[in-house]
Amino acid sequence: MKAIERRRQEQYFRDKVEFSLGPAELKEMIDEHDPIVIVDVRGEEAFRKGHVPGAINIPREQWRTTPVLERGRTHIVYCYNQQCHLATRACLEFSHRGFRAMELDGGMTAWEAFGYTAEKTELRVAA
Repeated sequence: MKAIERRRQEQYFRDKVEFSLGPAELKEMIDEHDPIVIVDVRGEEAFRKGHVPGAINIPREQWRTTPVLERGRTHIVYCYNQQCHLATRACLEFSHRGFRAMELDGGMTAWEAFGYTAEKTELRVAA
């Protein structure tokens, strides 16, 4: 492996550790009442069927205009599953706007696979 490739690879994995987390880490943050905002970027119908407890729904068409993002908090963003890149794109957009964002690896599928319950409440959308 060339040195430049090794450095890029190492930087990628350092960044992944810093800017993503798994369901168990998110559950711990929720239980510890960490100052986070959980953001579900899936469609409204999927959100209504079940979401991470306390999550707000910010569909793609609202990413640039939503006022509910908070400068002093970390935004934990998730979408459908590991193959979905909506959360990655949302994190990129939110970061570009100056908000701290982390991606939940595996999305809602991973959350449920860990046996964590999904909240099924009225739709809470960004104002």
